[in-house]
Amino acid sequence: MSLALASAPVRTVQARTAPSLPAAPVAAPLRSIGAPAPSASTEATTAVAASASARPAAPRVRAVPEGTEARGFVLYVGIDEAKAAADGTTLHRIVEALRALTAEIAPSSGTYAAVALAPEGAGGRDVDVVRLALQDPAALAKQREGQGTRDDTDRHPNGVIIDISRKRVLLDGEAAGLTYKEFELLQYLVLREGRTIDRHELIENLWDADDEAPSERTIDVHVRRLRSKLAHYQDIVRTVRGVGYRFDRHADVSIRQASTPSPDLY
Repeated sequence: MSLALASAPVRTVQARTAPSLPAAPVAAPLRSIGAPAPSASTEATTAVAASASARPAAPRVRAVPEGTEARGFVLYVGIDEAKAAADGTTLHRIVEALRALTAEIAPSSGTYAAVALAPEGAGGRDVDVVRLALQDPAALAKQREGQGTRDDTDRHPNGVIIDISRKRVLLDGEAAGLTYKEFELLQYLVLREGRTIDRHELIENLWDADDEAPSERTIDVHVRRLRSKLAHYQDIVRTVRGVGYRFDRHADVSIRQASTPSPDLY
């Protein structure tokens, strides 16, 4: 007998042979003849099961509109290397601890970590820098609101504009048409301005572990293609013979990154 039937009220039935004597209603739950009476613990379990079945389904994630599904989330962590050292740790250790915790709680999840870079002395809260770097819509909207309608980034003077926040390079106002990997290569050099980067470091930081690692010769090919697209400004990427490559800023080179620093692969 199902739970629904056992808990339903029982109708009063009158016997045809004694119409003047109404049958008394059955107050106890029905059970099969010969079955033992339910114990107090059984009744409590039944009540809990009935309550659980009536409980509404878990609500959807608040920010997820109808017709879409949540596939993950972003946790912004704002802390620079000096603060991490003062706390007795490093950014790498924080990342690894968060990854380990995620793997423990949800083994089927995947993680990706990036570090947000900003010019030294840029100021502002660390977490705000990270949100802008990762193009958080709310942070970008707040920034635009603070700037009003003024937007100087759409002016294209002569020279080179390396717009890290928008992932583009303009040469005298015209887009250079760099590929994704070419821009990543240029960005890596720009963010380390004045330092010579060897080919091994470029391979290690610009190619994922899952990708087939290119040879040092491949790096030379990428740099050569990048420089050809920079046209008469190609000498901003200098070759240091026997070592690697370096970005040298000229007077006609403008780098836009302070408002929305680009994340770099951690």
